[in-house]
Amino acid sequence: MASLVAAFGSSHSPALNSPPEDFAHHAERDRGYSGHLTRAGRPASYAALEREAPPGIREQLAPDIISGRVSECARAVERLAREIAAAKLDALIVVGDDQHEQYLDDNMPAFLLYWGDTIVNSVQQTPPGAPEYWKRARAQYYEPDAPRAYPVAAHLGRHVIECLVERDFDVAQGRSLPRPRGEGHAFGFVHRRLLGATALPVLPVVLNTYYPPNQPRPARCYRFGQALRAAVESWPRNERVGLLASGGLSHFTVDEALDREVLRACREGDGDALCALPVQKLNSGSSEIRNWIVAAGAAEGLRMGWEAYVPFYRTPAATGCGMAFACWS
Repeated sequence: MASLVAAFGSSHSPALNSPPEDFAHHAERDRGYSGHLTRAGRPASYAALEREAPPGIREQLAPDIISGRVSECARAVERLAREIAAAKLDALIVVGDDQHEQYLDDNMPAFLLYWGDTIVNSVQQTPPGAPEYWKRARAQYYEPDAPRAYPVAAHLGRHVIECLVERDFDVAQGRSLPRPRGEGHAFGFVHRRLLGATALPVLPVVLNTYYPPNQPRPARCYRFGQALRAAVESWPRNERVGLLASGGLSHFTVDEALDREVLRACREGDGDALCALPVQKLNSGSSEIRNWIVAAGAAEGLRMGWEAYVPFYRTPAATGCGMAFACWS
């Protein structure tokens, strides 16, 4: 039988591919963004967030602090890539969200498994006049020169879908991408930054974390992770399988208390706490915490042996991203 031998979590923020000098541009983009939410999940203007920001945020914006955090995040990404390679996996389940890249409002599944033979990563396509800093930030998701087809663990995919249906998860499934732009950024980040040139077969699992009204609730995500592990462990092949949560943690308003509670619960195997996370806090970018909840459900029985957390602020309004990286084994 197959075994789920490791689980991982990684932020995939565009800022992870930005040099320190680009953060002024990210800050300017935050100031003009119209979709900000408070830590309680209520809509707010940038000005309101700045008025309500915790004390000490401006000190977090010093150039040396930003430069140090860029380096810290780079080291964490590099270590996570090494941890994945060291696990000697035969397949990697990647749990991520799609932000109107392949799945739009004409068909937005809560859970979808992609099990085509390959999945294509395309060359970056940016709108005319896109700023250079934004092209640099998003380059980490896409092939630099020509599209590339990456291998998919298709046989595992068919088995997992059937097992999930038996466990009352009526998942959507797809064997081809509905739109020509290639895999979404949550999956492109894994291929480009974490797997590199390796040909490790992946099994993309797409969660609708962002878009109401059918976002899966935290408890459902945790049970989904448990069901994924059970499916892997019933697969009649002697293979080593890993699972990776792509995205998170809190953004675009950084909520350190929420992030640290999520990581604590993951570290201590506190499924009850993860299931009880307030739904109103899991919107906008923070909705990607759902992917980590799935990973924690799958990782029951494993031990979180390494984690890194970098609260990366970029404006006085405490906007930015709670960068997190972790490994269970």
